[in-house]
Amino acid sequence: MNPRYICPAAIAAACAVAILIPEGKAQRPAPPAVREGALERIRVHGKSLEGNLEGDSPDRDVLVYVPPSYASNPNRRYPVLYFLHGYGAHAETYWNSLAVASAADETSKKGSAREMIIVLPDAYTVYDGSMFSNSPTTGDWETFIAQDLTQYIDSHYRTIANRAGRGLAGHSMGGYGTVRIGMKHPEAFSVLYAMSSCCLMQNATQLLPGQAAAAKQAPPPAANGDAKGKGKQAGGALANALNSQAAAWAPNPKNPPRYFDLPTKDGEVQPLIAGKWMANSPLLMVDQYVPNLQQYRAIAMDVGTRDPFLVTNTQLSEALTRLGIEHKFESYDGDHGSRIKERFPVKVLPFFSANLTGN
Repeated sequence: MNPRYICPAAIAAACAVAILIPEGKAQRPAPPAVREGALERIRVHGKSLEGNLEGDSPDRDVLVYVPPSYASNPNRRYPVLYFLHGYGAHAETYWNSLAVASAADETSKKGSAREMIIVLPDAYTVYDGSMFSNSPTTGDWETFIAQDLTQYIDSHYRTIANRAGRGLAGHSMGGYGTVRIGMKHPEAFSVLYAMSSCCLMQNATQLLPGQAAAAKQAPPPAANGDAKGKGKQAGGALANALNSQAAAWAPNPKNPPRYFDLPTKDGEVQPLIAGKWMANSPLLMVDQYVPNLQQYRAIAMDVGTRDPFLVTNTQLSEALTRLGIEHKFESYDGDHGSRIKERFPVKVLPFFSANLTGN
């Protein structure tokens, strides 16, 4: 996927302004201080990511928003929203483009959403994205999100440390991760919101020969433990996208130096490998996880009417309805990313505020 829809915007920082009062004039009361949350940059070790064959570091950058009252109310515990970013981007890209801090501050100030901790883990890898899947090549990203990360946050922040206080959301690749991890780990989360999910149906038999050739010809990145910038040198966005999916869904520890298999070889589809891609499609997986999905307190999905993933997102909603899984589904006028920033404070934050346990 092309991350062109990301439009980073600077986050406004609080500034203390010294006002000089002329001698002999009465001092006016200072305006009330604006309540603002804080950004904390941390690094979380992922035991489940250790030894991944791509050579990505298991120590992951994580951005954490703590709400305005966190420092002044030491006895209060907060629900946590985990947000998964899209392909080809870093967590900080989404932090900026969604204006996470100002959106959370404004919604809590207006009362449209309660205060909560918001966590954005960085899942950028050597091929520009982990797909939030489980693979010896990429590492077990499912377990990292559902266990390693949640346990770290619960042990270092004043959270409501159970599933009733945790929600999972994401956009594009992050929407796919939300659906995938949500289906498999109801013990970790109680509320889901998937935005414009990609990859819900992965038919690798439809890859064009040129696409597979580009992925095959892309040189493997040098593994030095730091993924930043490496994928951009590995054959372009198209090759990286295919390679990231192959690494996540068709790993092969016996096939160095990439340690994965592509679904075509010499222009011919390899049915077994193509089948592995399809097996990781939520549209094919969802029927297996009905008991898990029934444990959620609330599930929501949305997608733009001009989004290339409109059809598959609609099909997933129809599958949930067929299986008796209560959920909300909304399509809106927009493309893959044109209204994500707008919908984050208006739709996403109020949804988790209404459905997560809080105090």
